[in-house]
Amino acid sequence: MIVSMWMTRDVLSIERNMPVAQAAALMKSRNIRNLPVLAIRDGTPKVVGLLSLTDLLRALPAKFDPLAPDSHSAVLTAGDVMRHDPSTTTPESPIEEAAAAMRREKIGALPVVRDGTLVGIITESDIFQAFAKILETAPGDARVTFDVTVGEDIFVWLADATRRRGVRVNSFIVTEQGDRPVCVVRFRGGRMEMFLDDLWKSGHKVLNILRIVSPRPR
Repeated sequence: MIVSMWMTRDVLSIERNMPVAQAAALMKSRNIRNLPVLAIRDGTPKVVGLLSLTDLLRALPAKFDPLAPDSHSAVLTAGDVMRHDPSTTTPESPIEEAAAAMRREKIGALPVVRDGTLVGIITESDIFQAFAKILETAPGDARVTFDVTVGEDIFVWLADATRRRGVRVNSFIVTEQGDRPVCVVRFRGGRMEMFLDDLWKSGHKVLNILRIVSPRPR
């Protein structure tokens, strides 16, 4: 999956001279937590900062309401409290690279740019939704998690076993749990019980099996 599949395209942005109180009000009214900050460079708008709700909370005194009338936050601007020259991503970037960048830099969003122009934003919530979608199970599906031998090409075994039992694989991933590789397969149809029996007999340690039962017709 790539960033463009999950990013918000109709992204709201602000200028760095916007008062903090106004930016806070904008976040509240639109129910958002991050605002890309733009400035004109070489004649075109460029991303020069990222203002987050966390930035606002850190910049203002405890129990201080930036939306209160006559707030002295009016003297602060987005440029005063934003993260300057933030990391960005592109629409074509793998989503796991965007996730790694957010985790590494401890930020909740990345502006998405193409040829220097802001085209969207991707947030930690978007990435959570994307990875949850990978493992989403529907009625009639089953999901099995099992150990994989280090260096093993599990795809070879999986392709043969599912073909023989007529099982359709909807998705599978291989990842690491501690120091051991594990495989998570979501599948449906065919002779599920025989496929699971093959898996047990193959010597792979089964860690979890989840079945989603189809609702009975009324």
